[in-house]
Amino acid sequence: MQQTKDQRISVLFMFYGILFCVCLITANVLETKQISLGPANMTAGLIVFPVSYIINDVVCEVWGYGRTRLLIWLGFAMNFLFVIFGAIADWIPGAPYWHGEEGFHQIFGLAPRIAGASFLAFVCGSFMNAYVMSRMKLSSAGKNFSSRAVLSTVFGELTDSIIFFPLALGGVIPWEEMPSLVITQVTLKTLYEIIVLPVTIRVVKFTKAHDNEDVFDDNITYNIFKVKDL
Repeated sequence: MQQTKDQRISVLFMFYGILFCVCLITANVLETKQISLGPANMTAGLIVFPVSYIINDVVCEVWGYGRTRLLIWLGFAMNFLFVIFGAIADWIPGAPYWHGEEGFHQIFGLAPRIAGASFLAFVCGSFMNAYVMSRMKLSSAGKNFSSRAVLSTVFGELTDSIIFFPLALGGVIPWEEMPSLVITQVTLKTLYEIIVLPVTIRVVKFTKAHDNEDVFDDNITYNIFKVKDL
């Protein structure tokens, strides 16, 4: 199948873009709560953050790496705005009659170290996910979507976790605990992807049929900064 040259943005792509940004911003808020699932401790961001990788897979599978690159940078920009506005609101003194300062600060007073690690990890992990998805689609001639979706998530989440946890929590938690923390996060997020894979497959099929799109990334640049190259 030839790569499409039509650069119009479909309603479905716009919907996935909005959902992608909402998931990233929601994950930022939920990350402030620590939860336990059996013996494993993690942040509540696990509930929604893997959805961003699923959307990444869907967009890359249907519209290709170029549109996914645009989506990732859009998500980065919206998340950055959210963090900046939250930091400004946290910095402005609260009204004398308001007593929610401590709780508000816990949610929106994201430390620069955490924010920087989060943004860098997100960009690297998301682009790794999209790259693996794109290259595997070419090498498999568009077959075995399930394998591509899972493996791209493993590489993406592993890249994300390897960058985020040492940068954000190095010295805060013991270094010897870091490998198990990374492995736990990657394993749980990958299991999440596997559990919802039947839904992802149906979404991909519906989107391809609806938009009549199935892009193969022949002769493209994987330069992450060439956003205009669709």
